[in-house]
Amino acid sequence: MTDPGKGPATAPATGPEFAEGVAEHVHGFLRDLHEQGLRVPVPRRLVFLRAIEAVGPRDVTHLYWIGASTLTAAREDLDVYTPTFERWFGTAGTRHVPDEESPEDETPAPQGKGDESPFAAALGGRAGREAGRAERERRPMFGAASEDERALLTLLRRELPRAVPSVRSRRRRPARRGPWIDLARICRESWRTHGEIVTLRRRDRPRRHRRVLLLIDVSGSMKQHSAAYLRFAHAVTARLERAEVFTFGTRLTRVTAALRAREVDTAVAALSEVVLDAEGGTRIGAALQEFLGNARYVTMARGALVIVLSDGLERGDCEPMRAAVRRLSLLGHRLLWWSPLACDPAYRPVTRGMSAVLGHLDALAGVRDLRTAYEQVRLLGRE
Repeated sequence: MTDPGKGPATAPATGPEFAEGVAEHVHGFLRDLHEQGLRVPVPRRLVFLRAIEAVGPRDVTHLYWIGASTLTAAREDLDVYTPTFERWFGTAGTRHVPDEESPEDETPAPQGKGDESPFAAALGGRAGREAGRAERERRPMFGAASEDERALLTLLRRELPRAVPSVRSRRRRPARRGPWIDLARICRESWRTHGEIVTLRRRDRPRRHRRVLLLIDVSGSMKQHSAAYLRFAHAVTARLERAEVFTFGTRLTRVTAALRAREVDTAVAALSEVVLDAEGGTRIGAALQEFLGNARYVTMARGALVIVLSDGLERGDCEPMRAAVRRLSLLGHRLLWWSPLACDPAYRPVTRGMSAVLGHLDALAGVRDLRTAYEQVRLLGRE
């Protein structure tokens, strides 16, 4: 008999169709983990599935820690695992400390997840209600620049034109001195003097700054440095006409237009509507391959000063990252890699990703804030 105190809605669903739906939902979660960059070997996936079958998760929190203990091998893996889990199962108790920088969203959950999920029914419906408040995308929230940072930005704008290498333009322009005689201009002026040549006009190829290409890592491991990097990018776009800025975490985003705003805080704040993968996982190789797969973007890198601001902590196969960095080094004038880890004198690029690309870099330097960025810009100027 049915307990009068409990309605049928709280009874767990059973039957072969329900079991098939749960299995499909869990396997979809595992596929999404793989797509987000967390490559879980098949043996560990089997351990996860067997643990669910043997233990039987009591609630979403219990399920979260079963997955965390079986599917992740390092602390950095949680940057991919946690947001992916929240999209599929909900957010109840998945963190020790609530994420105060990510306000809950009251939009309904995506189709196939949330209240319609068979796993939500198995857990009494709580997972679906929590999943409805989980954000699919993580939008960065940056505070205002301090007075010290504004002073450093002023120094950066003053130093950047001297630091960026120049190249002769391919177009000839009127000049006081030059190796080419400007016949067209001479003929036009001779009409006023009845055919007499009064002044010999010349043309030259003036020098102009090379294009600057910034590729900025906004993943979870770079969270405390992203704001400073983006303010540096704003100074570059404000001072140099030929500058392009891209961000990458789990996707590639061009942010040059958003950084064209005159005021630095306005420009950086506008990025919250553009950069949708901040403070999450990172796929450096995939993002750089996406950049090189776009013919228009490749033109931006050709002959440019390319600066990658990232810690270089790649997950999974490092071959795409190595191949992309190698091609970038061949396309650009110089390829610089600025990492916050390199600020430590004891730092050695021994991780798989950095050791694979080190031979293709023109320089590896430590930059963690605007002050260290200003020091590197001054070094470029002296070189």
